[in-house]
Amino acid sequence: MVDVSGKAVTARRAVATGRIRLTPAIPSAIRDNAVAKGNVLEVARIGAIQAAKKTAELIPLCHQIPLTDISVEFDLKGTVLRIRASVRAEAKTGAEMEALTAVSAAALIVYDMCKIDKGMEIGSIVLLEKEGGKSGLYRKTTKTRG
Repeated sequence: MVDVSGKAVTARRAVATGRIRLTPAIPSAIRDNAVAKGNVLEVARIGAIQAAKKTAELIPLCHQIPLTDISVEFDLKGTVLRIRASVRAEAKTGAEMEALTAVSAAALIVYDMCKIDKGMEIGSIVLLEKEGGKSGLYRKTTKTRG
């Protein structure tokens, strides 16, 4: 692990996004709450929050940080479900891994719950923004394919 003991505690924020390309039968099943395992987006939201809180247990050498806020949003258009996670913390190191973990977990939960057709594709998981600490503000400026 990297030693962060000399760093100051500052407000940290990170935003990540990703997508899962669904097969044609799945979007209506999600919208109609007709998936056998339950409400897909609510289960994915809760699972993403849990995953963000457990990031240090999942990612080797990742610092455990005290999260103060996690939000997870979904946008379903056609057969593409976009996932966006925003994480805040007061810590000595950033919250990027927590935001990325939340998006990844949400996509995996959607996949697991919607195995009506296993042809779904998870992809384009990226860090959009990060702020706080010595390096300041980062915003992704290039377009993400997907």
